[in-house]
Amino acid sequence: MQAAGIIIEYNPLHHGHLWLLEETRRLLGPDTALIGVMSGDFVQRGDFAILRRQARAKAAVESGVDLVLELPLSWAVGSAERFADGGVQVLLGTGLVGHIAFGSECGDVDAIQRMAKALLSPELDQMVRRELAKGDSYAAARQRALAALLPSEDAALLESPNNILGVEYCKALLRRKSTIRPLTVRRRGTGYHGTELEGGLASATLIRSLLRDGEREQALDLMLPDMKAAYLEEEAAGRAPVFRETCQRAILARLRSMSESDFAALDEGGEGLWNRLYDASRKAVSVENVLETAKTKRYAYTRLQRMVLWAYLGLTPADFPETVPYLRVLACNETGRTLLARMRETALVPVLTKPADVRRLGPEAQELFELEARAADLYALAFPELSAAVGGSLWREGPVIR
Repeated sequence: MQAAGIIIEYNPLHHGHLWLLEETRRLLGPDTALIGVMSGDFVQRGDFAILRRQARAKAAVESGVDLVLELPLSWAVGSAERFADGGVQVLLGTGLVGHIAFGSECGDVDAIQRMAKALLSPELDQMVRRELAKGDSYAAARQRALAALLPSEDAALLESPNNILGVEYCKALLRRKSTIRPLTVRRRGTGYHGTELEGGLASATLIRSLLRDGEREQALDLMLPDMKAAYLEEEAAGRAPVFRETCQRAILARLRSMSESDFAALDEGGEGLWNRLYDASRKAVSVENVLETAKTKRYAYTRLQRMVLWAYLGLTPADFPETVPYLRVLACNETGRTLLARMRETALVPVLTKPADVRRLGPEAQELFELEARAADLYALAFPELSAAVGGSLWREGPVIR
C-alpha cells in the first residue's frame, strides 16, 4: 500500500477539498492511503479555526482521509514557509509517504519546482534586499527579484495563495533532500480568498463569511455532508461557530497588559512593526481596529494577525522549536490503523495516540504538548456558550477512531 500526504486545515471541509482527495487517488491509484497533516485549533493566517481540531479531523476521516496527524501549534500559526516545513517534517516522520499532494492555481508541478529552486538560490537574498530598500512589502520585493531570475509566467506563480504554499512544500522537500515527490492538482471553483460562488464550489473563506453574516443554511449546504454533520454536533454542544470576535475582550486585555519589550519579541523581522502594533493596542477598541490601525502597505495583514494571535497565546517566535518532536494522532479509519501499525517500524519520531504518553518523552516534547494544551483552553473561550469552555480538554481527548 502506497501512501500520499496532504497538508490541510479544513476550515471547513468543502467540495474543493474532496476534489483534491479524489484526483490524488485517480492519479496514484485507488488504493492509495492518504495521510493528512492538519492544523489544530488555530490556523496559518493567525486566526481561530471555525471548529475545534477533533471535529475537523473526524470529518476528514469520514470524507476520505485515512489518518490525520496534527501539525503542532508553532508551525500551524507560522509563516507559509514554516507552516509548509512543519507539514513536510510530519510526513517525513511517518517513514511511509511517497508523494505530497496539494492544490494549486497553476496545476503545473514543474513550474512550482522551478520557483522553489529559484527561491533557494544564493543570489536571490541580495536582490530582495535591494528591492526592499524601495519601501515595498517583502512579498512585492521578492516578486520583482524573481521576475529578473525567471520567465514572467513562472514569476507570476507567487500571486496566488495555493501556488505559494505549493512552492513552500517543494522548498521544504529540497532543503531536506527528501525523496517525497510533489503532485499538484489544479484548483477548481472559487479562489482561496474568493467570496463568490463559482462553478458550484465554494472557498472556505466564503463559507466562513456566510456563517459570520448569519447565512447559516447556505454555509451548511456548501460543506461536505460529514463536515456539516460535525458542525451541527459542535453547534448543539455550544462549541460552534468559533470566531475571534467572541473573545476579543480577552485578546485586548492581553495586548494592553504587554510591555514594549513583549511586543518587540513578536517581531520576527526586527523591522519595528511591533511599534505600530503596540501603539494601536493602546487606542483600538476591537481586534479588527488594532489590525487596521497597524497595517501599512509594507506589512501584510496576515502577518499582523499572527502577531496578535502569538500575543494572545503567549508565543514568542524566538522560542519556536525547529524540529517536530512527535506525531500526534487526531483521527484514523481502518486503513489508518494499518498505517499506524506500520509506523511502529518506520516512524522517525514517537507517535502519540494517548495524551498521557507525552510524559514518557523528552522535555522539548512535553513543553510543546503543554503549550498546545494551554492554547486549546484559550481557544475554548471563543465558544458561543461559555459553559462549554471547560479547560483541560487536550489531556482528556484521544484520537477519533472510525
